[in-house]
Amino acid sequence: MIIPIRCFSCGKPLAQLWEEYIERVKKGEDRKKVFDDLGLERYCCRAVMLGHVELIEEAAQFKKF
Repeated sequence: MIIPIRCFSCGKPLAQLWEEYIERVKKGEDRKKVFDDLGLERYCCRAVMLGHVELIEEAAQFKKF
């Protein structure tokens, strides 16, 4: 799925933070520190980012012609 544009609960914009979040986590940084640096203080926003699974490549395999 595509990263949600806004948090489902509070409405804070999240999509612009996704790329930096993924890059920093892949480098081995602690997720809590990354969230704090990005300004994600609410549990609802953190849950949206943690719960997101990137499935766009798998879904694209089944497109209709």
